[in-house]
Amino acid sequence: KKDGTHYTEEATISPVRDASGVTINYVAVKRDITREVKLEAQFQQAQKMEAVGQLAGGVAHDFNNLLQVILGYGELALDVMEPESSAYDSVREMLKASHRATTLVRQLLAFSRRQVMEMKNVDLNDVVSDLLKMIRRVIGEHITLNVLVGHKLGRVRVDPGQIEQILMNLCVNARDAMPEGGAITIETENVQIGDEYCETHPWVKPGWYVLLSVSDTGCGMDEKTRANIFEPFFTTKGVGEGTGLGLSTVYGLVKQHEGMIDVYSEVGKGTTFKIYLPHSEHSAETEGGDRSESSVPGGTETILLAEDEETIRELSRVFLESAGYTVLTARDGEEAIRVFDEHADDIDLALLDAIMPKLGGQAVSEHIGKTHPETRVLFASGYSMNVINANIMLDKSLALIQKPYRRDVLLRKVRDVLDGK
Repeated sequence: KKDGTHYTEEATISPVRDASGVTINYVAVKRDITREVKLEAQFQQAQKMEAVGQLAGGVAHDFNNLLQVILGYGELALDVMEPESSAYDSVREMLKASHRATTLVRQLLAFSRRQVMEMKNVDLNDVVSDLLKMIRRVIGEHITLNVLVGHKLGRVRVDPGQIEQILMNLCVNARDAMPEGGAITIETENVQIGDEYCETHPWVKPGWYVLLSVSDTGCGMDEKTRANIFEPFFTTKGVGEGTGLGLSTVYGLVKQHEGMIDVYSEVGKGTTFKIYLPHSEHSAETEGGDRSESSVPGGTETILLAEDEETIRELSRVFLESAGYTVLTARDGEEAIRVFDEHADDIDLALLDAIMPKLGGQAVSEHIGKTHPETRVLFASGYSMNVINANIMLDKSLALIQKPYRRDVLLRKVRDVLDGK
């Protein structure tokens, strides 16, 4: 252009001929299509990320079921083994590896946007404040941490645990970019995005947002690296130093919250990640008080357990019966309804897999609610695509436990639901 900037042009050049057919001139029509080319590239990238996400989500769901069995029976085996046994340490190490695998699966689910979210209306400043102690411990003393919080910050509807995961991932990446030391700055502020800004930034939607920024003074990135940072398994770290899922997890979680993320970086000067979360009209909510982890609660109630995976069904039955409950089992949704109708007056709680053959957990829950609305319902799922609801967000009126779950987590959740907590 006249100002020296480069652009992409679509040119159509046509000949002008006289009456005898001789070309005497040309007409050139030139159009700036830079924005269209960028939009096309963004659309292709989004399609690729969505395809990889669907694959990752499906694989993660199957792994969740396998991990549930490994973790469950590993815990049962450890309970009956003597600590002095030669196999005791081996089983314990197996369980540690399984827990690490569970974390990896959760990252895959987050990237694919199939992780169940428990949404709350919160002040983002509170989430940042609660995590500062852990962040300082993780980044080390050689890095300065600056926090600049916005005044009268708007509420956002988020899963606080997943926002903490986003913030921790970004801070760990910033730390790794500054091996010799530096500074990390976390900022929050209210921002309004108008139509004018959207014209030059096609990925943006207009409206009010709470902006969470994480900046570092590290090595920065070139344009080629920046273009690939959200790709799953893309990493600039050495072999064995990272999974390449950190930023792809951040990307998936932000999109799952209907938010937006942008990155600015210069080699040798540092990087800034900007995350835009939509304003919520509701007031902030606070978590309940801490509870003791010392004892695993049991009971004498009757539970309907519906699960299509036989190994998980048997494992969950053992967990529940060992805690004193009477358990009735079903292998699919239709059998769950049949068993419930036969024992409706005795069943206190239905533990339903969200996705089952023939009928899913939601349909079974609706059937139970029509005749016995007093019966408690607890859903179980690795993810609940199109079952809990289209956005995979957990409604406050529903209770859900995410696979793979440990025995103590299951028993506490069952007790909470039975007690109406």
